Amino acid sequence: MAATTPSVTAGWSNWAGNQRATATAVLRPTSAAEVAEAVRAAAAGGERIRAVGSGHSFTAVALTDGRRMELADLDTGVRVDVDRRLVTVPAGTTLRALNRLLAGHGLALPNLGDIDAQTVAGAISTGTHGTGAGYGCLATFVEALTLVTGTGEVLRCSADEHPDVLAAARVSLGALGVLVDVTLRCVDAFVLLAHERPAPLDTVLAGLPGLVAAHDHVEFYWFPYTERVQVKSNDRVPVDDRPLPRWRGWLDDEFLANTVFAGACRLGRAVPALAPTISAVSARALTERRYTGRSDTVFCTPRRVRFVEMEYALPRDALVPALDALRRIVEGLPFKVLFPVEVRFTAADDVWLSHGHGRDSAYIAIHQYVGAPYEPYFRAFEEVAEGLGGRPHWGKLHWRDAASLAPAYPRWADFQAVRDRLDPHRVFASPHLDRVLGA
Repeated sequence: MAATTPSVTAGWSNWAGNQRATATAVLRPTSAAEVAEAVRAAAAGGERIRAVGSGHSFTAVALTDGRRMELADLDTGVRVDVDRRLVTVPAGTTLRALNRLLAGHGLALPNLGDIDAQTVAGAISTGTHGTGAGYGCLATFVEALTLVTGTGEVLRCSADEHPDVLAAARVSLGALGVLVDVTLRCVDAFVLLAHERPAPLDTVLAGLPGLVAAHDHVEFYWFPYTERVQVKSNDRVPVDDRPLPRWRGWLDDEFLANTVFAGACRLGRAVPALAPTISAVSARALTERRYTGRSDTVFCTPRRVRFVEMEYALPRDALVPALDALRRIVEGLPFKVLFPVEVRFTAADDVWLSHGHGRDSAYIAIHQYVGAPYEPYFRAFEEVAEGLGGRPHWGKLHWRDAASLAPAYPRWADFQAVRDRLDPHRVFASPHLDRVLGA
């Protein structure tokens, strides 16, 4: 029997603190059989279940008015096939733990985002991505998965078994069932050469196609109220011969990017008129650096300053007009923006509900420090992004509903058909899923 705790201990909040809920019970299964038993019990009692991970989504995707299932204790075993470069891990494994596991076997994920606190299930289910013109979201690395459906059936899904479920479940918002394990295709461990440098925004935009094509991974951050960006590129190199000195890593990634930046955000929230000056100083504080390191240690950096975020995937040719509109929005807001804007790039993929389905994408992510006003800012940008064919990141704030999202995804009807088959009684539904996927 899956362990439960009384409802008085069932409070939960996400990492940013902007989503909170109290479940009727907390389930902590240790096996696929316990997951299936818990799902059947919920279905029989007319209750709902939502599986949660590390709480790094900003939306209400993990909230439930029924039972909450936490997967940290789930032990389905770890299988590493070095020759075939495949790894199978429990769905509640964090990316940080997965990266350590892979490094110990001389393997790595081909790409990562910039944080590693998410669970594998949460990261793939919401379309988490990194940057790189040749790479889709992390869900494109999924070779197989095991899913407990809304009827309590345990399905092993791959290209050979239930391929339609695999296509739907790789990015599913937890609407099809509970993922209990995931098999990921890896690559041999590799070293990255990171190059970070300040540059004028207009110069970067003018040379953007060449910049994106010239590097394995490239992104940039625009500092509001300035004409400056910080460009970051990562490229595969044969040897780790230029490691970042420990003092420089602490100074840039711990002290400046977290301690000092947190203080600057608090000051900007308290005295909004200082925000443009703070942004300009922040842009100047980030100087050029080059270093090498193990891939996951270069991709992922500590993020301890709390914020809320919206991110939109846009057709590549919509990036410049979207940024032009965003700059006008920022200038016209009745409050100040305290965080830089992040721009990344991904390749087209074939995952049904991936933001990058069928097209090369540019992602624009906008943030605001916790406790500072954000909704008018986010809503104004969403109006622009939707008009340019944008798709909102499933784990980040947006106000779209099923009626507006359906036309954006060519395989929307196919996904809904799989959902109807696997969860006919909507055991995994929630108010949030009712809005974005339909009741």
